Amino acid sequence: MSEVVARQRENVLIAGGSSGMGLSLARSLLADGAAVVIAGRSAARLAQARAALAGVGDVRTIAADITREEDVVRLFEECGGVDHIVSTAADIGGAYELLPALDLAAARKVIDSKFIGPLLLAKHGSPRLAAAGSIVFTSGIAAYRPAPRGSVVAGVNGALESLAYALAVELAPIRVNVVSPGWVDTPIWRQVAGDEARAKLDAMAQKLPVGRIGQAADIADGIRFLMRNSFVTGAVLHIDGGHRLV
Repeated sequence: MSEVVARQRENVLIAGGSSGMGLSLARSLLADGAAVVIAGRSAARLAQARAALAGVGDVRTIAADITREEDVVRLFEECGGVDHIVSTAADIGGAYELLPALDLAAARKVIDSKFIGPLLLAKHGSPRLAAAGSIVFTSGIAAYRPAPRGSVVAGVNGALESLAYALAVELAPIRVNVVSPGWVDTPIWRQVAGDEARAKLDAMAQKLPVGRIGQAADIADGIRFLMRNSFVTGAVLHIDGGHRLV
């Protein structure tokens, strides 16, 4: 009973929680009785998230761009104390190009959304976390299985994991971890792959040892583990269906 009560009192901030993995995580945490704040840039997508989660639990949404420090400061002023901070935010679509065609502005969007944003969340969120709190970032399989057109995403994913190692030491006893998804059927994947998304996902499913592509709920389960296991910090949890092995 005490564990259930403790979980009901969790206050969780999910940056990038208006769709995909973040939305799935929000749904599962709300079902546990947690209070969830979803932060995102798009008021329209936040409204859609509120509608999708209506009746599930205590959810709030705050419009904020985590790549802007003033927005992150305001975000934590509005949401107050938190037990866990999770970032699933990513703006990566335009950066999948071969190096000669790479647009620097698109590359900077990846860096800002997947590295600078999480860094700012840790900077301004850690003072509001209890000693038993945690921070979870989201990297990805590109750091381990890079492909042509994916150099920027691969580099940023690797940098994010190194950042987590350093922050796990600097911010201790607050725990800092990373979940590294493989190919997951989410809106961001469809944005990247376009009309070929379904065919590419099906082809990858045939290669993976588990025989299927990941779902948002698979990643949400991993994030919940990292949030709640008090003996895990400075770790990268690979949820990739065995992609690193093939």
